[in-house]
Amino acid sequence: MDALSLEPTLYTVKAVLILDNDGERLYAKYYDETYPTVKEQKAFEKNIFNKTHRTDSEIALLEGLTVVYKSNIDLYFYVIGSSHENELMLMSVLNCLFDSLSQMLRKNVERRALLENMEGLFLAVGEIVDGGVILESDPQQVVYRVALRGDDVPLTEQTVSQVLQSAKEQIKWSLLR
Repeated sequence: MDALSLEPTLYTVKAVLILDNDGERLYAKYYDETYPTVKEQKAFEKNIFNKTHRTDSEIALLEGLTVVYKSNIDLYFYVIGSSHENELMLMSVLNCLFDSLSQMLRKNVERRALLENMEGLFLAVGEIVDGGVILESDPQQVVYRVALRGDDVPLTEQTVSQVLQSAKEQIKWSLLR
């Protein structure tokens, strides 16, 4: 590696993936051209799933990339960065995504609930990472912003009001501390 490739950069995240317990893609957002075609992306996802779905660790090095991951019920969450990326930064993105979804789905983070709330997932990832740059790592802020943007997106009324109410409760309790 030359010195330039190790220069600090804001472009921390190369991809955010959510796979089901068969390793099938439920959500994938790639932020660079490491895997330019869907075929290459799917091959990478199959490889990453095969390497991680039976382990309890949270970090893997794969194909020259740093991968942080966690599983819950029937979902596998992955945040991918370059090989020299700070794992703690990637882990903060992963935890923020998982905790945001946990609040939005009322702790029911599983395949069916996620598929029923894909709009919220897209908005949440957009609030956390934009173009590979980490924007937010506080799940309360993400949930709050998703709820605010929910007016523009056809989420079910009940979900938006529940997310708003949850965000208000979180903010109220954080102010009372």
